[in-house]
Amino acid sequence: MHCLMLRKNFIAQHFLIGKDFGAENSRHSHHYSFELEIENTQLDQFNFLIDIVEVKNHIELMISYFNDKTLNELPEFENQNPSLELFSKILWQKFNHFKLPANSQITVRLWEDDIAQASYREKICA
Repeated sequence: MHCLMLRKNFIAQHFLIGKDFGAENSRHSHHYSFELEIENTQLDQFNFLIDIVEVKNHIELMISYFNDKTLNELPEFENQNPSLELFSKILWQKFNHFKLPANSQITVRLWEDDIAQASYREKICA
């Protein structure tokens, strides 16, 4: 299995809702590190799994949507607790719109302040 991983750092704000989370109930910032891992058994005719420049550009565009924003104010998080776990799934869903080679698997890992990490993955059977 071939595997390619790309990373992008960004900062976003949020506040937790639903119960008393102490200081986390107040708006605060986190340094996030987004990691995208693409896996596939096949390489293309140039021996690449996928064009890194295209993936990098898509990640830049995708992350710019969240960068320096308050997650709670975005429609993806409406009436939901902006947990690290949910955020990783939302990022996976947003990247899933990118054209990937058939039978690829993508994993999104999202680090919050180098303390916690959540991931989400599914196989793409295009």
